[in-house]
Amino acid sequence: MYQFQYFRPKSLDEARKLFEGNDEAKFLAGGQTLLPTLKQRLAQPSALIDLAAIPGFSGVKAAGGTVTIGAGTKHFDVASSPDVQKAIPALAHLAAHIGDPAVRHMGTLGGSIANNDPAADYPAAVLGLGATINTTSRAITADDFFTGMFETALKDGEIVTEVTFPVPEKAAYMKFPNPASRYAMVGVFVAKTKDGVRVAVTGASPCVFRQKEMEAALAKSFTPDAIAGIKVAPGDMNSDLHGTAEYRAHLVTVMAKRAVAAANA
Repeated sequence: MYQFQYFRPKSLDEARKLFEGNDEAKFLAGGQTLLPTLKQRLAQPSALIDLAAIPGFSGVKAAGGTVTIGAGTKHFDVASSPDVQKAIPALAHLAAHIGDPAVRHMGTLGGSIANNDPAADYPAAVLGLGATINTTSRAITADDFFTGMFETALKDGEIVTEVTFPVPEKAAYMKFPNPASRYAMVGVFVAKTKDGVRVAVTGASPCVFRQKEMEAALAKSFTPDAIAGIKVAPGDMNSDLHGTAEYRAHLVTVMAKRAVAAANA
């Protein structure tokens, strides 16, 4: 490791001021991506601003057909929340299968979506449910939030405070995990809502995306057979030692069919 300043603010206002007062500072949420990056010297911020001690930064609230989850809420707490399990069981299932127990007890919702790792699970739920990401300065729709590989609509110094998920009629998440990291080689979140069907895919491409052809087919018939014949083009898919672009393209349809079946179960 190398020398850097460490701050543990007690409020969001203090966190913002610390960020503005330190060049090349970074916010620390769960640290499941940032800390390994620091150890490998792939990032060398001048200061770390730990958000863990900010009051009211975590927790789950269910009301009015929505579930709102604080950005600092750990994956384990989302998975074990009675409110999430009752209102959006697919979201609880997703959180319960992120990484391993150590990751689930440290990683946070806000940290995951702000980092926007191409193989992270939460972006699929946020996009698949059409959630709203609330920050220290505004509300951002899921369709506008994820902009590219490790990129989001967040501006410098802007902090995710909570995410509001509409409660769907039906939903499910299925992924084909890397056997070592448990990251999604391909993960598909399917949701049937009062406004239509949404299908979000993570792990397959540089950034989470919606599969519009499947959405249109499922809007007519919300069954696995409705999308069985849809072939996903491999052109923009990730390709690495774990799987080719063609393999991931095939998995998108496989996981989507499984997700629809699970949602209907």
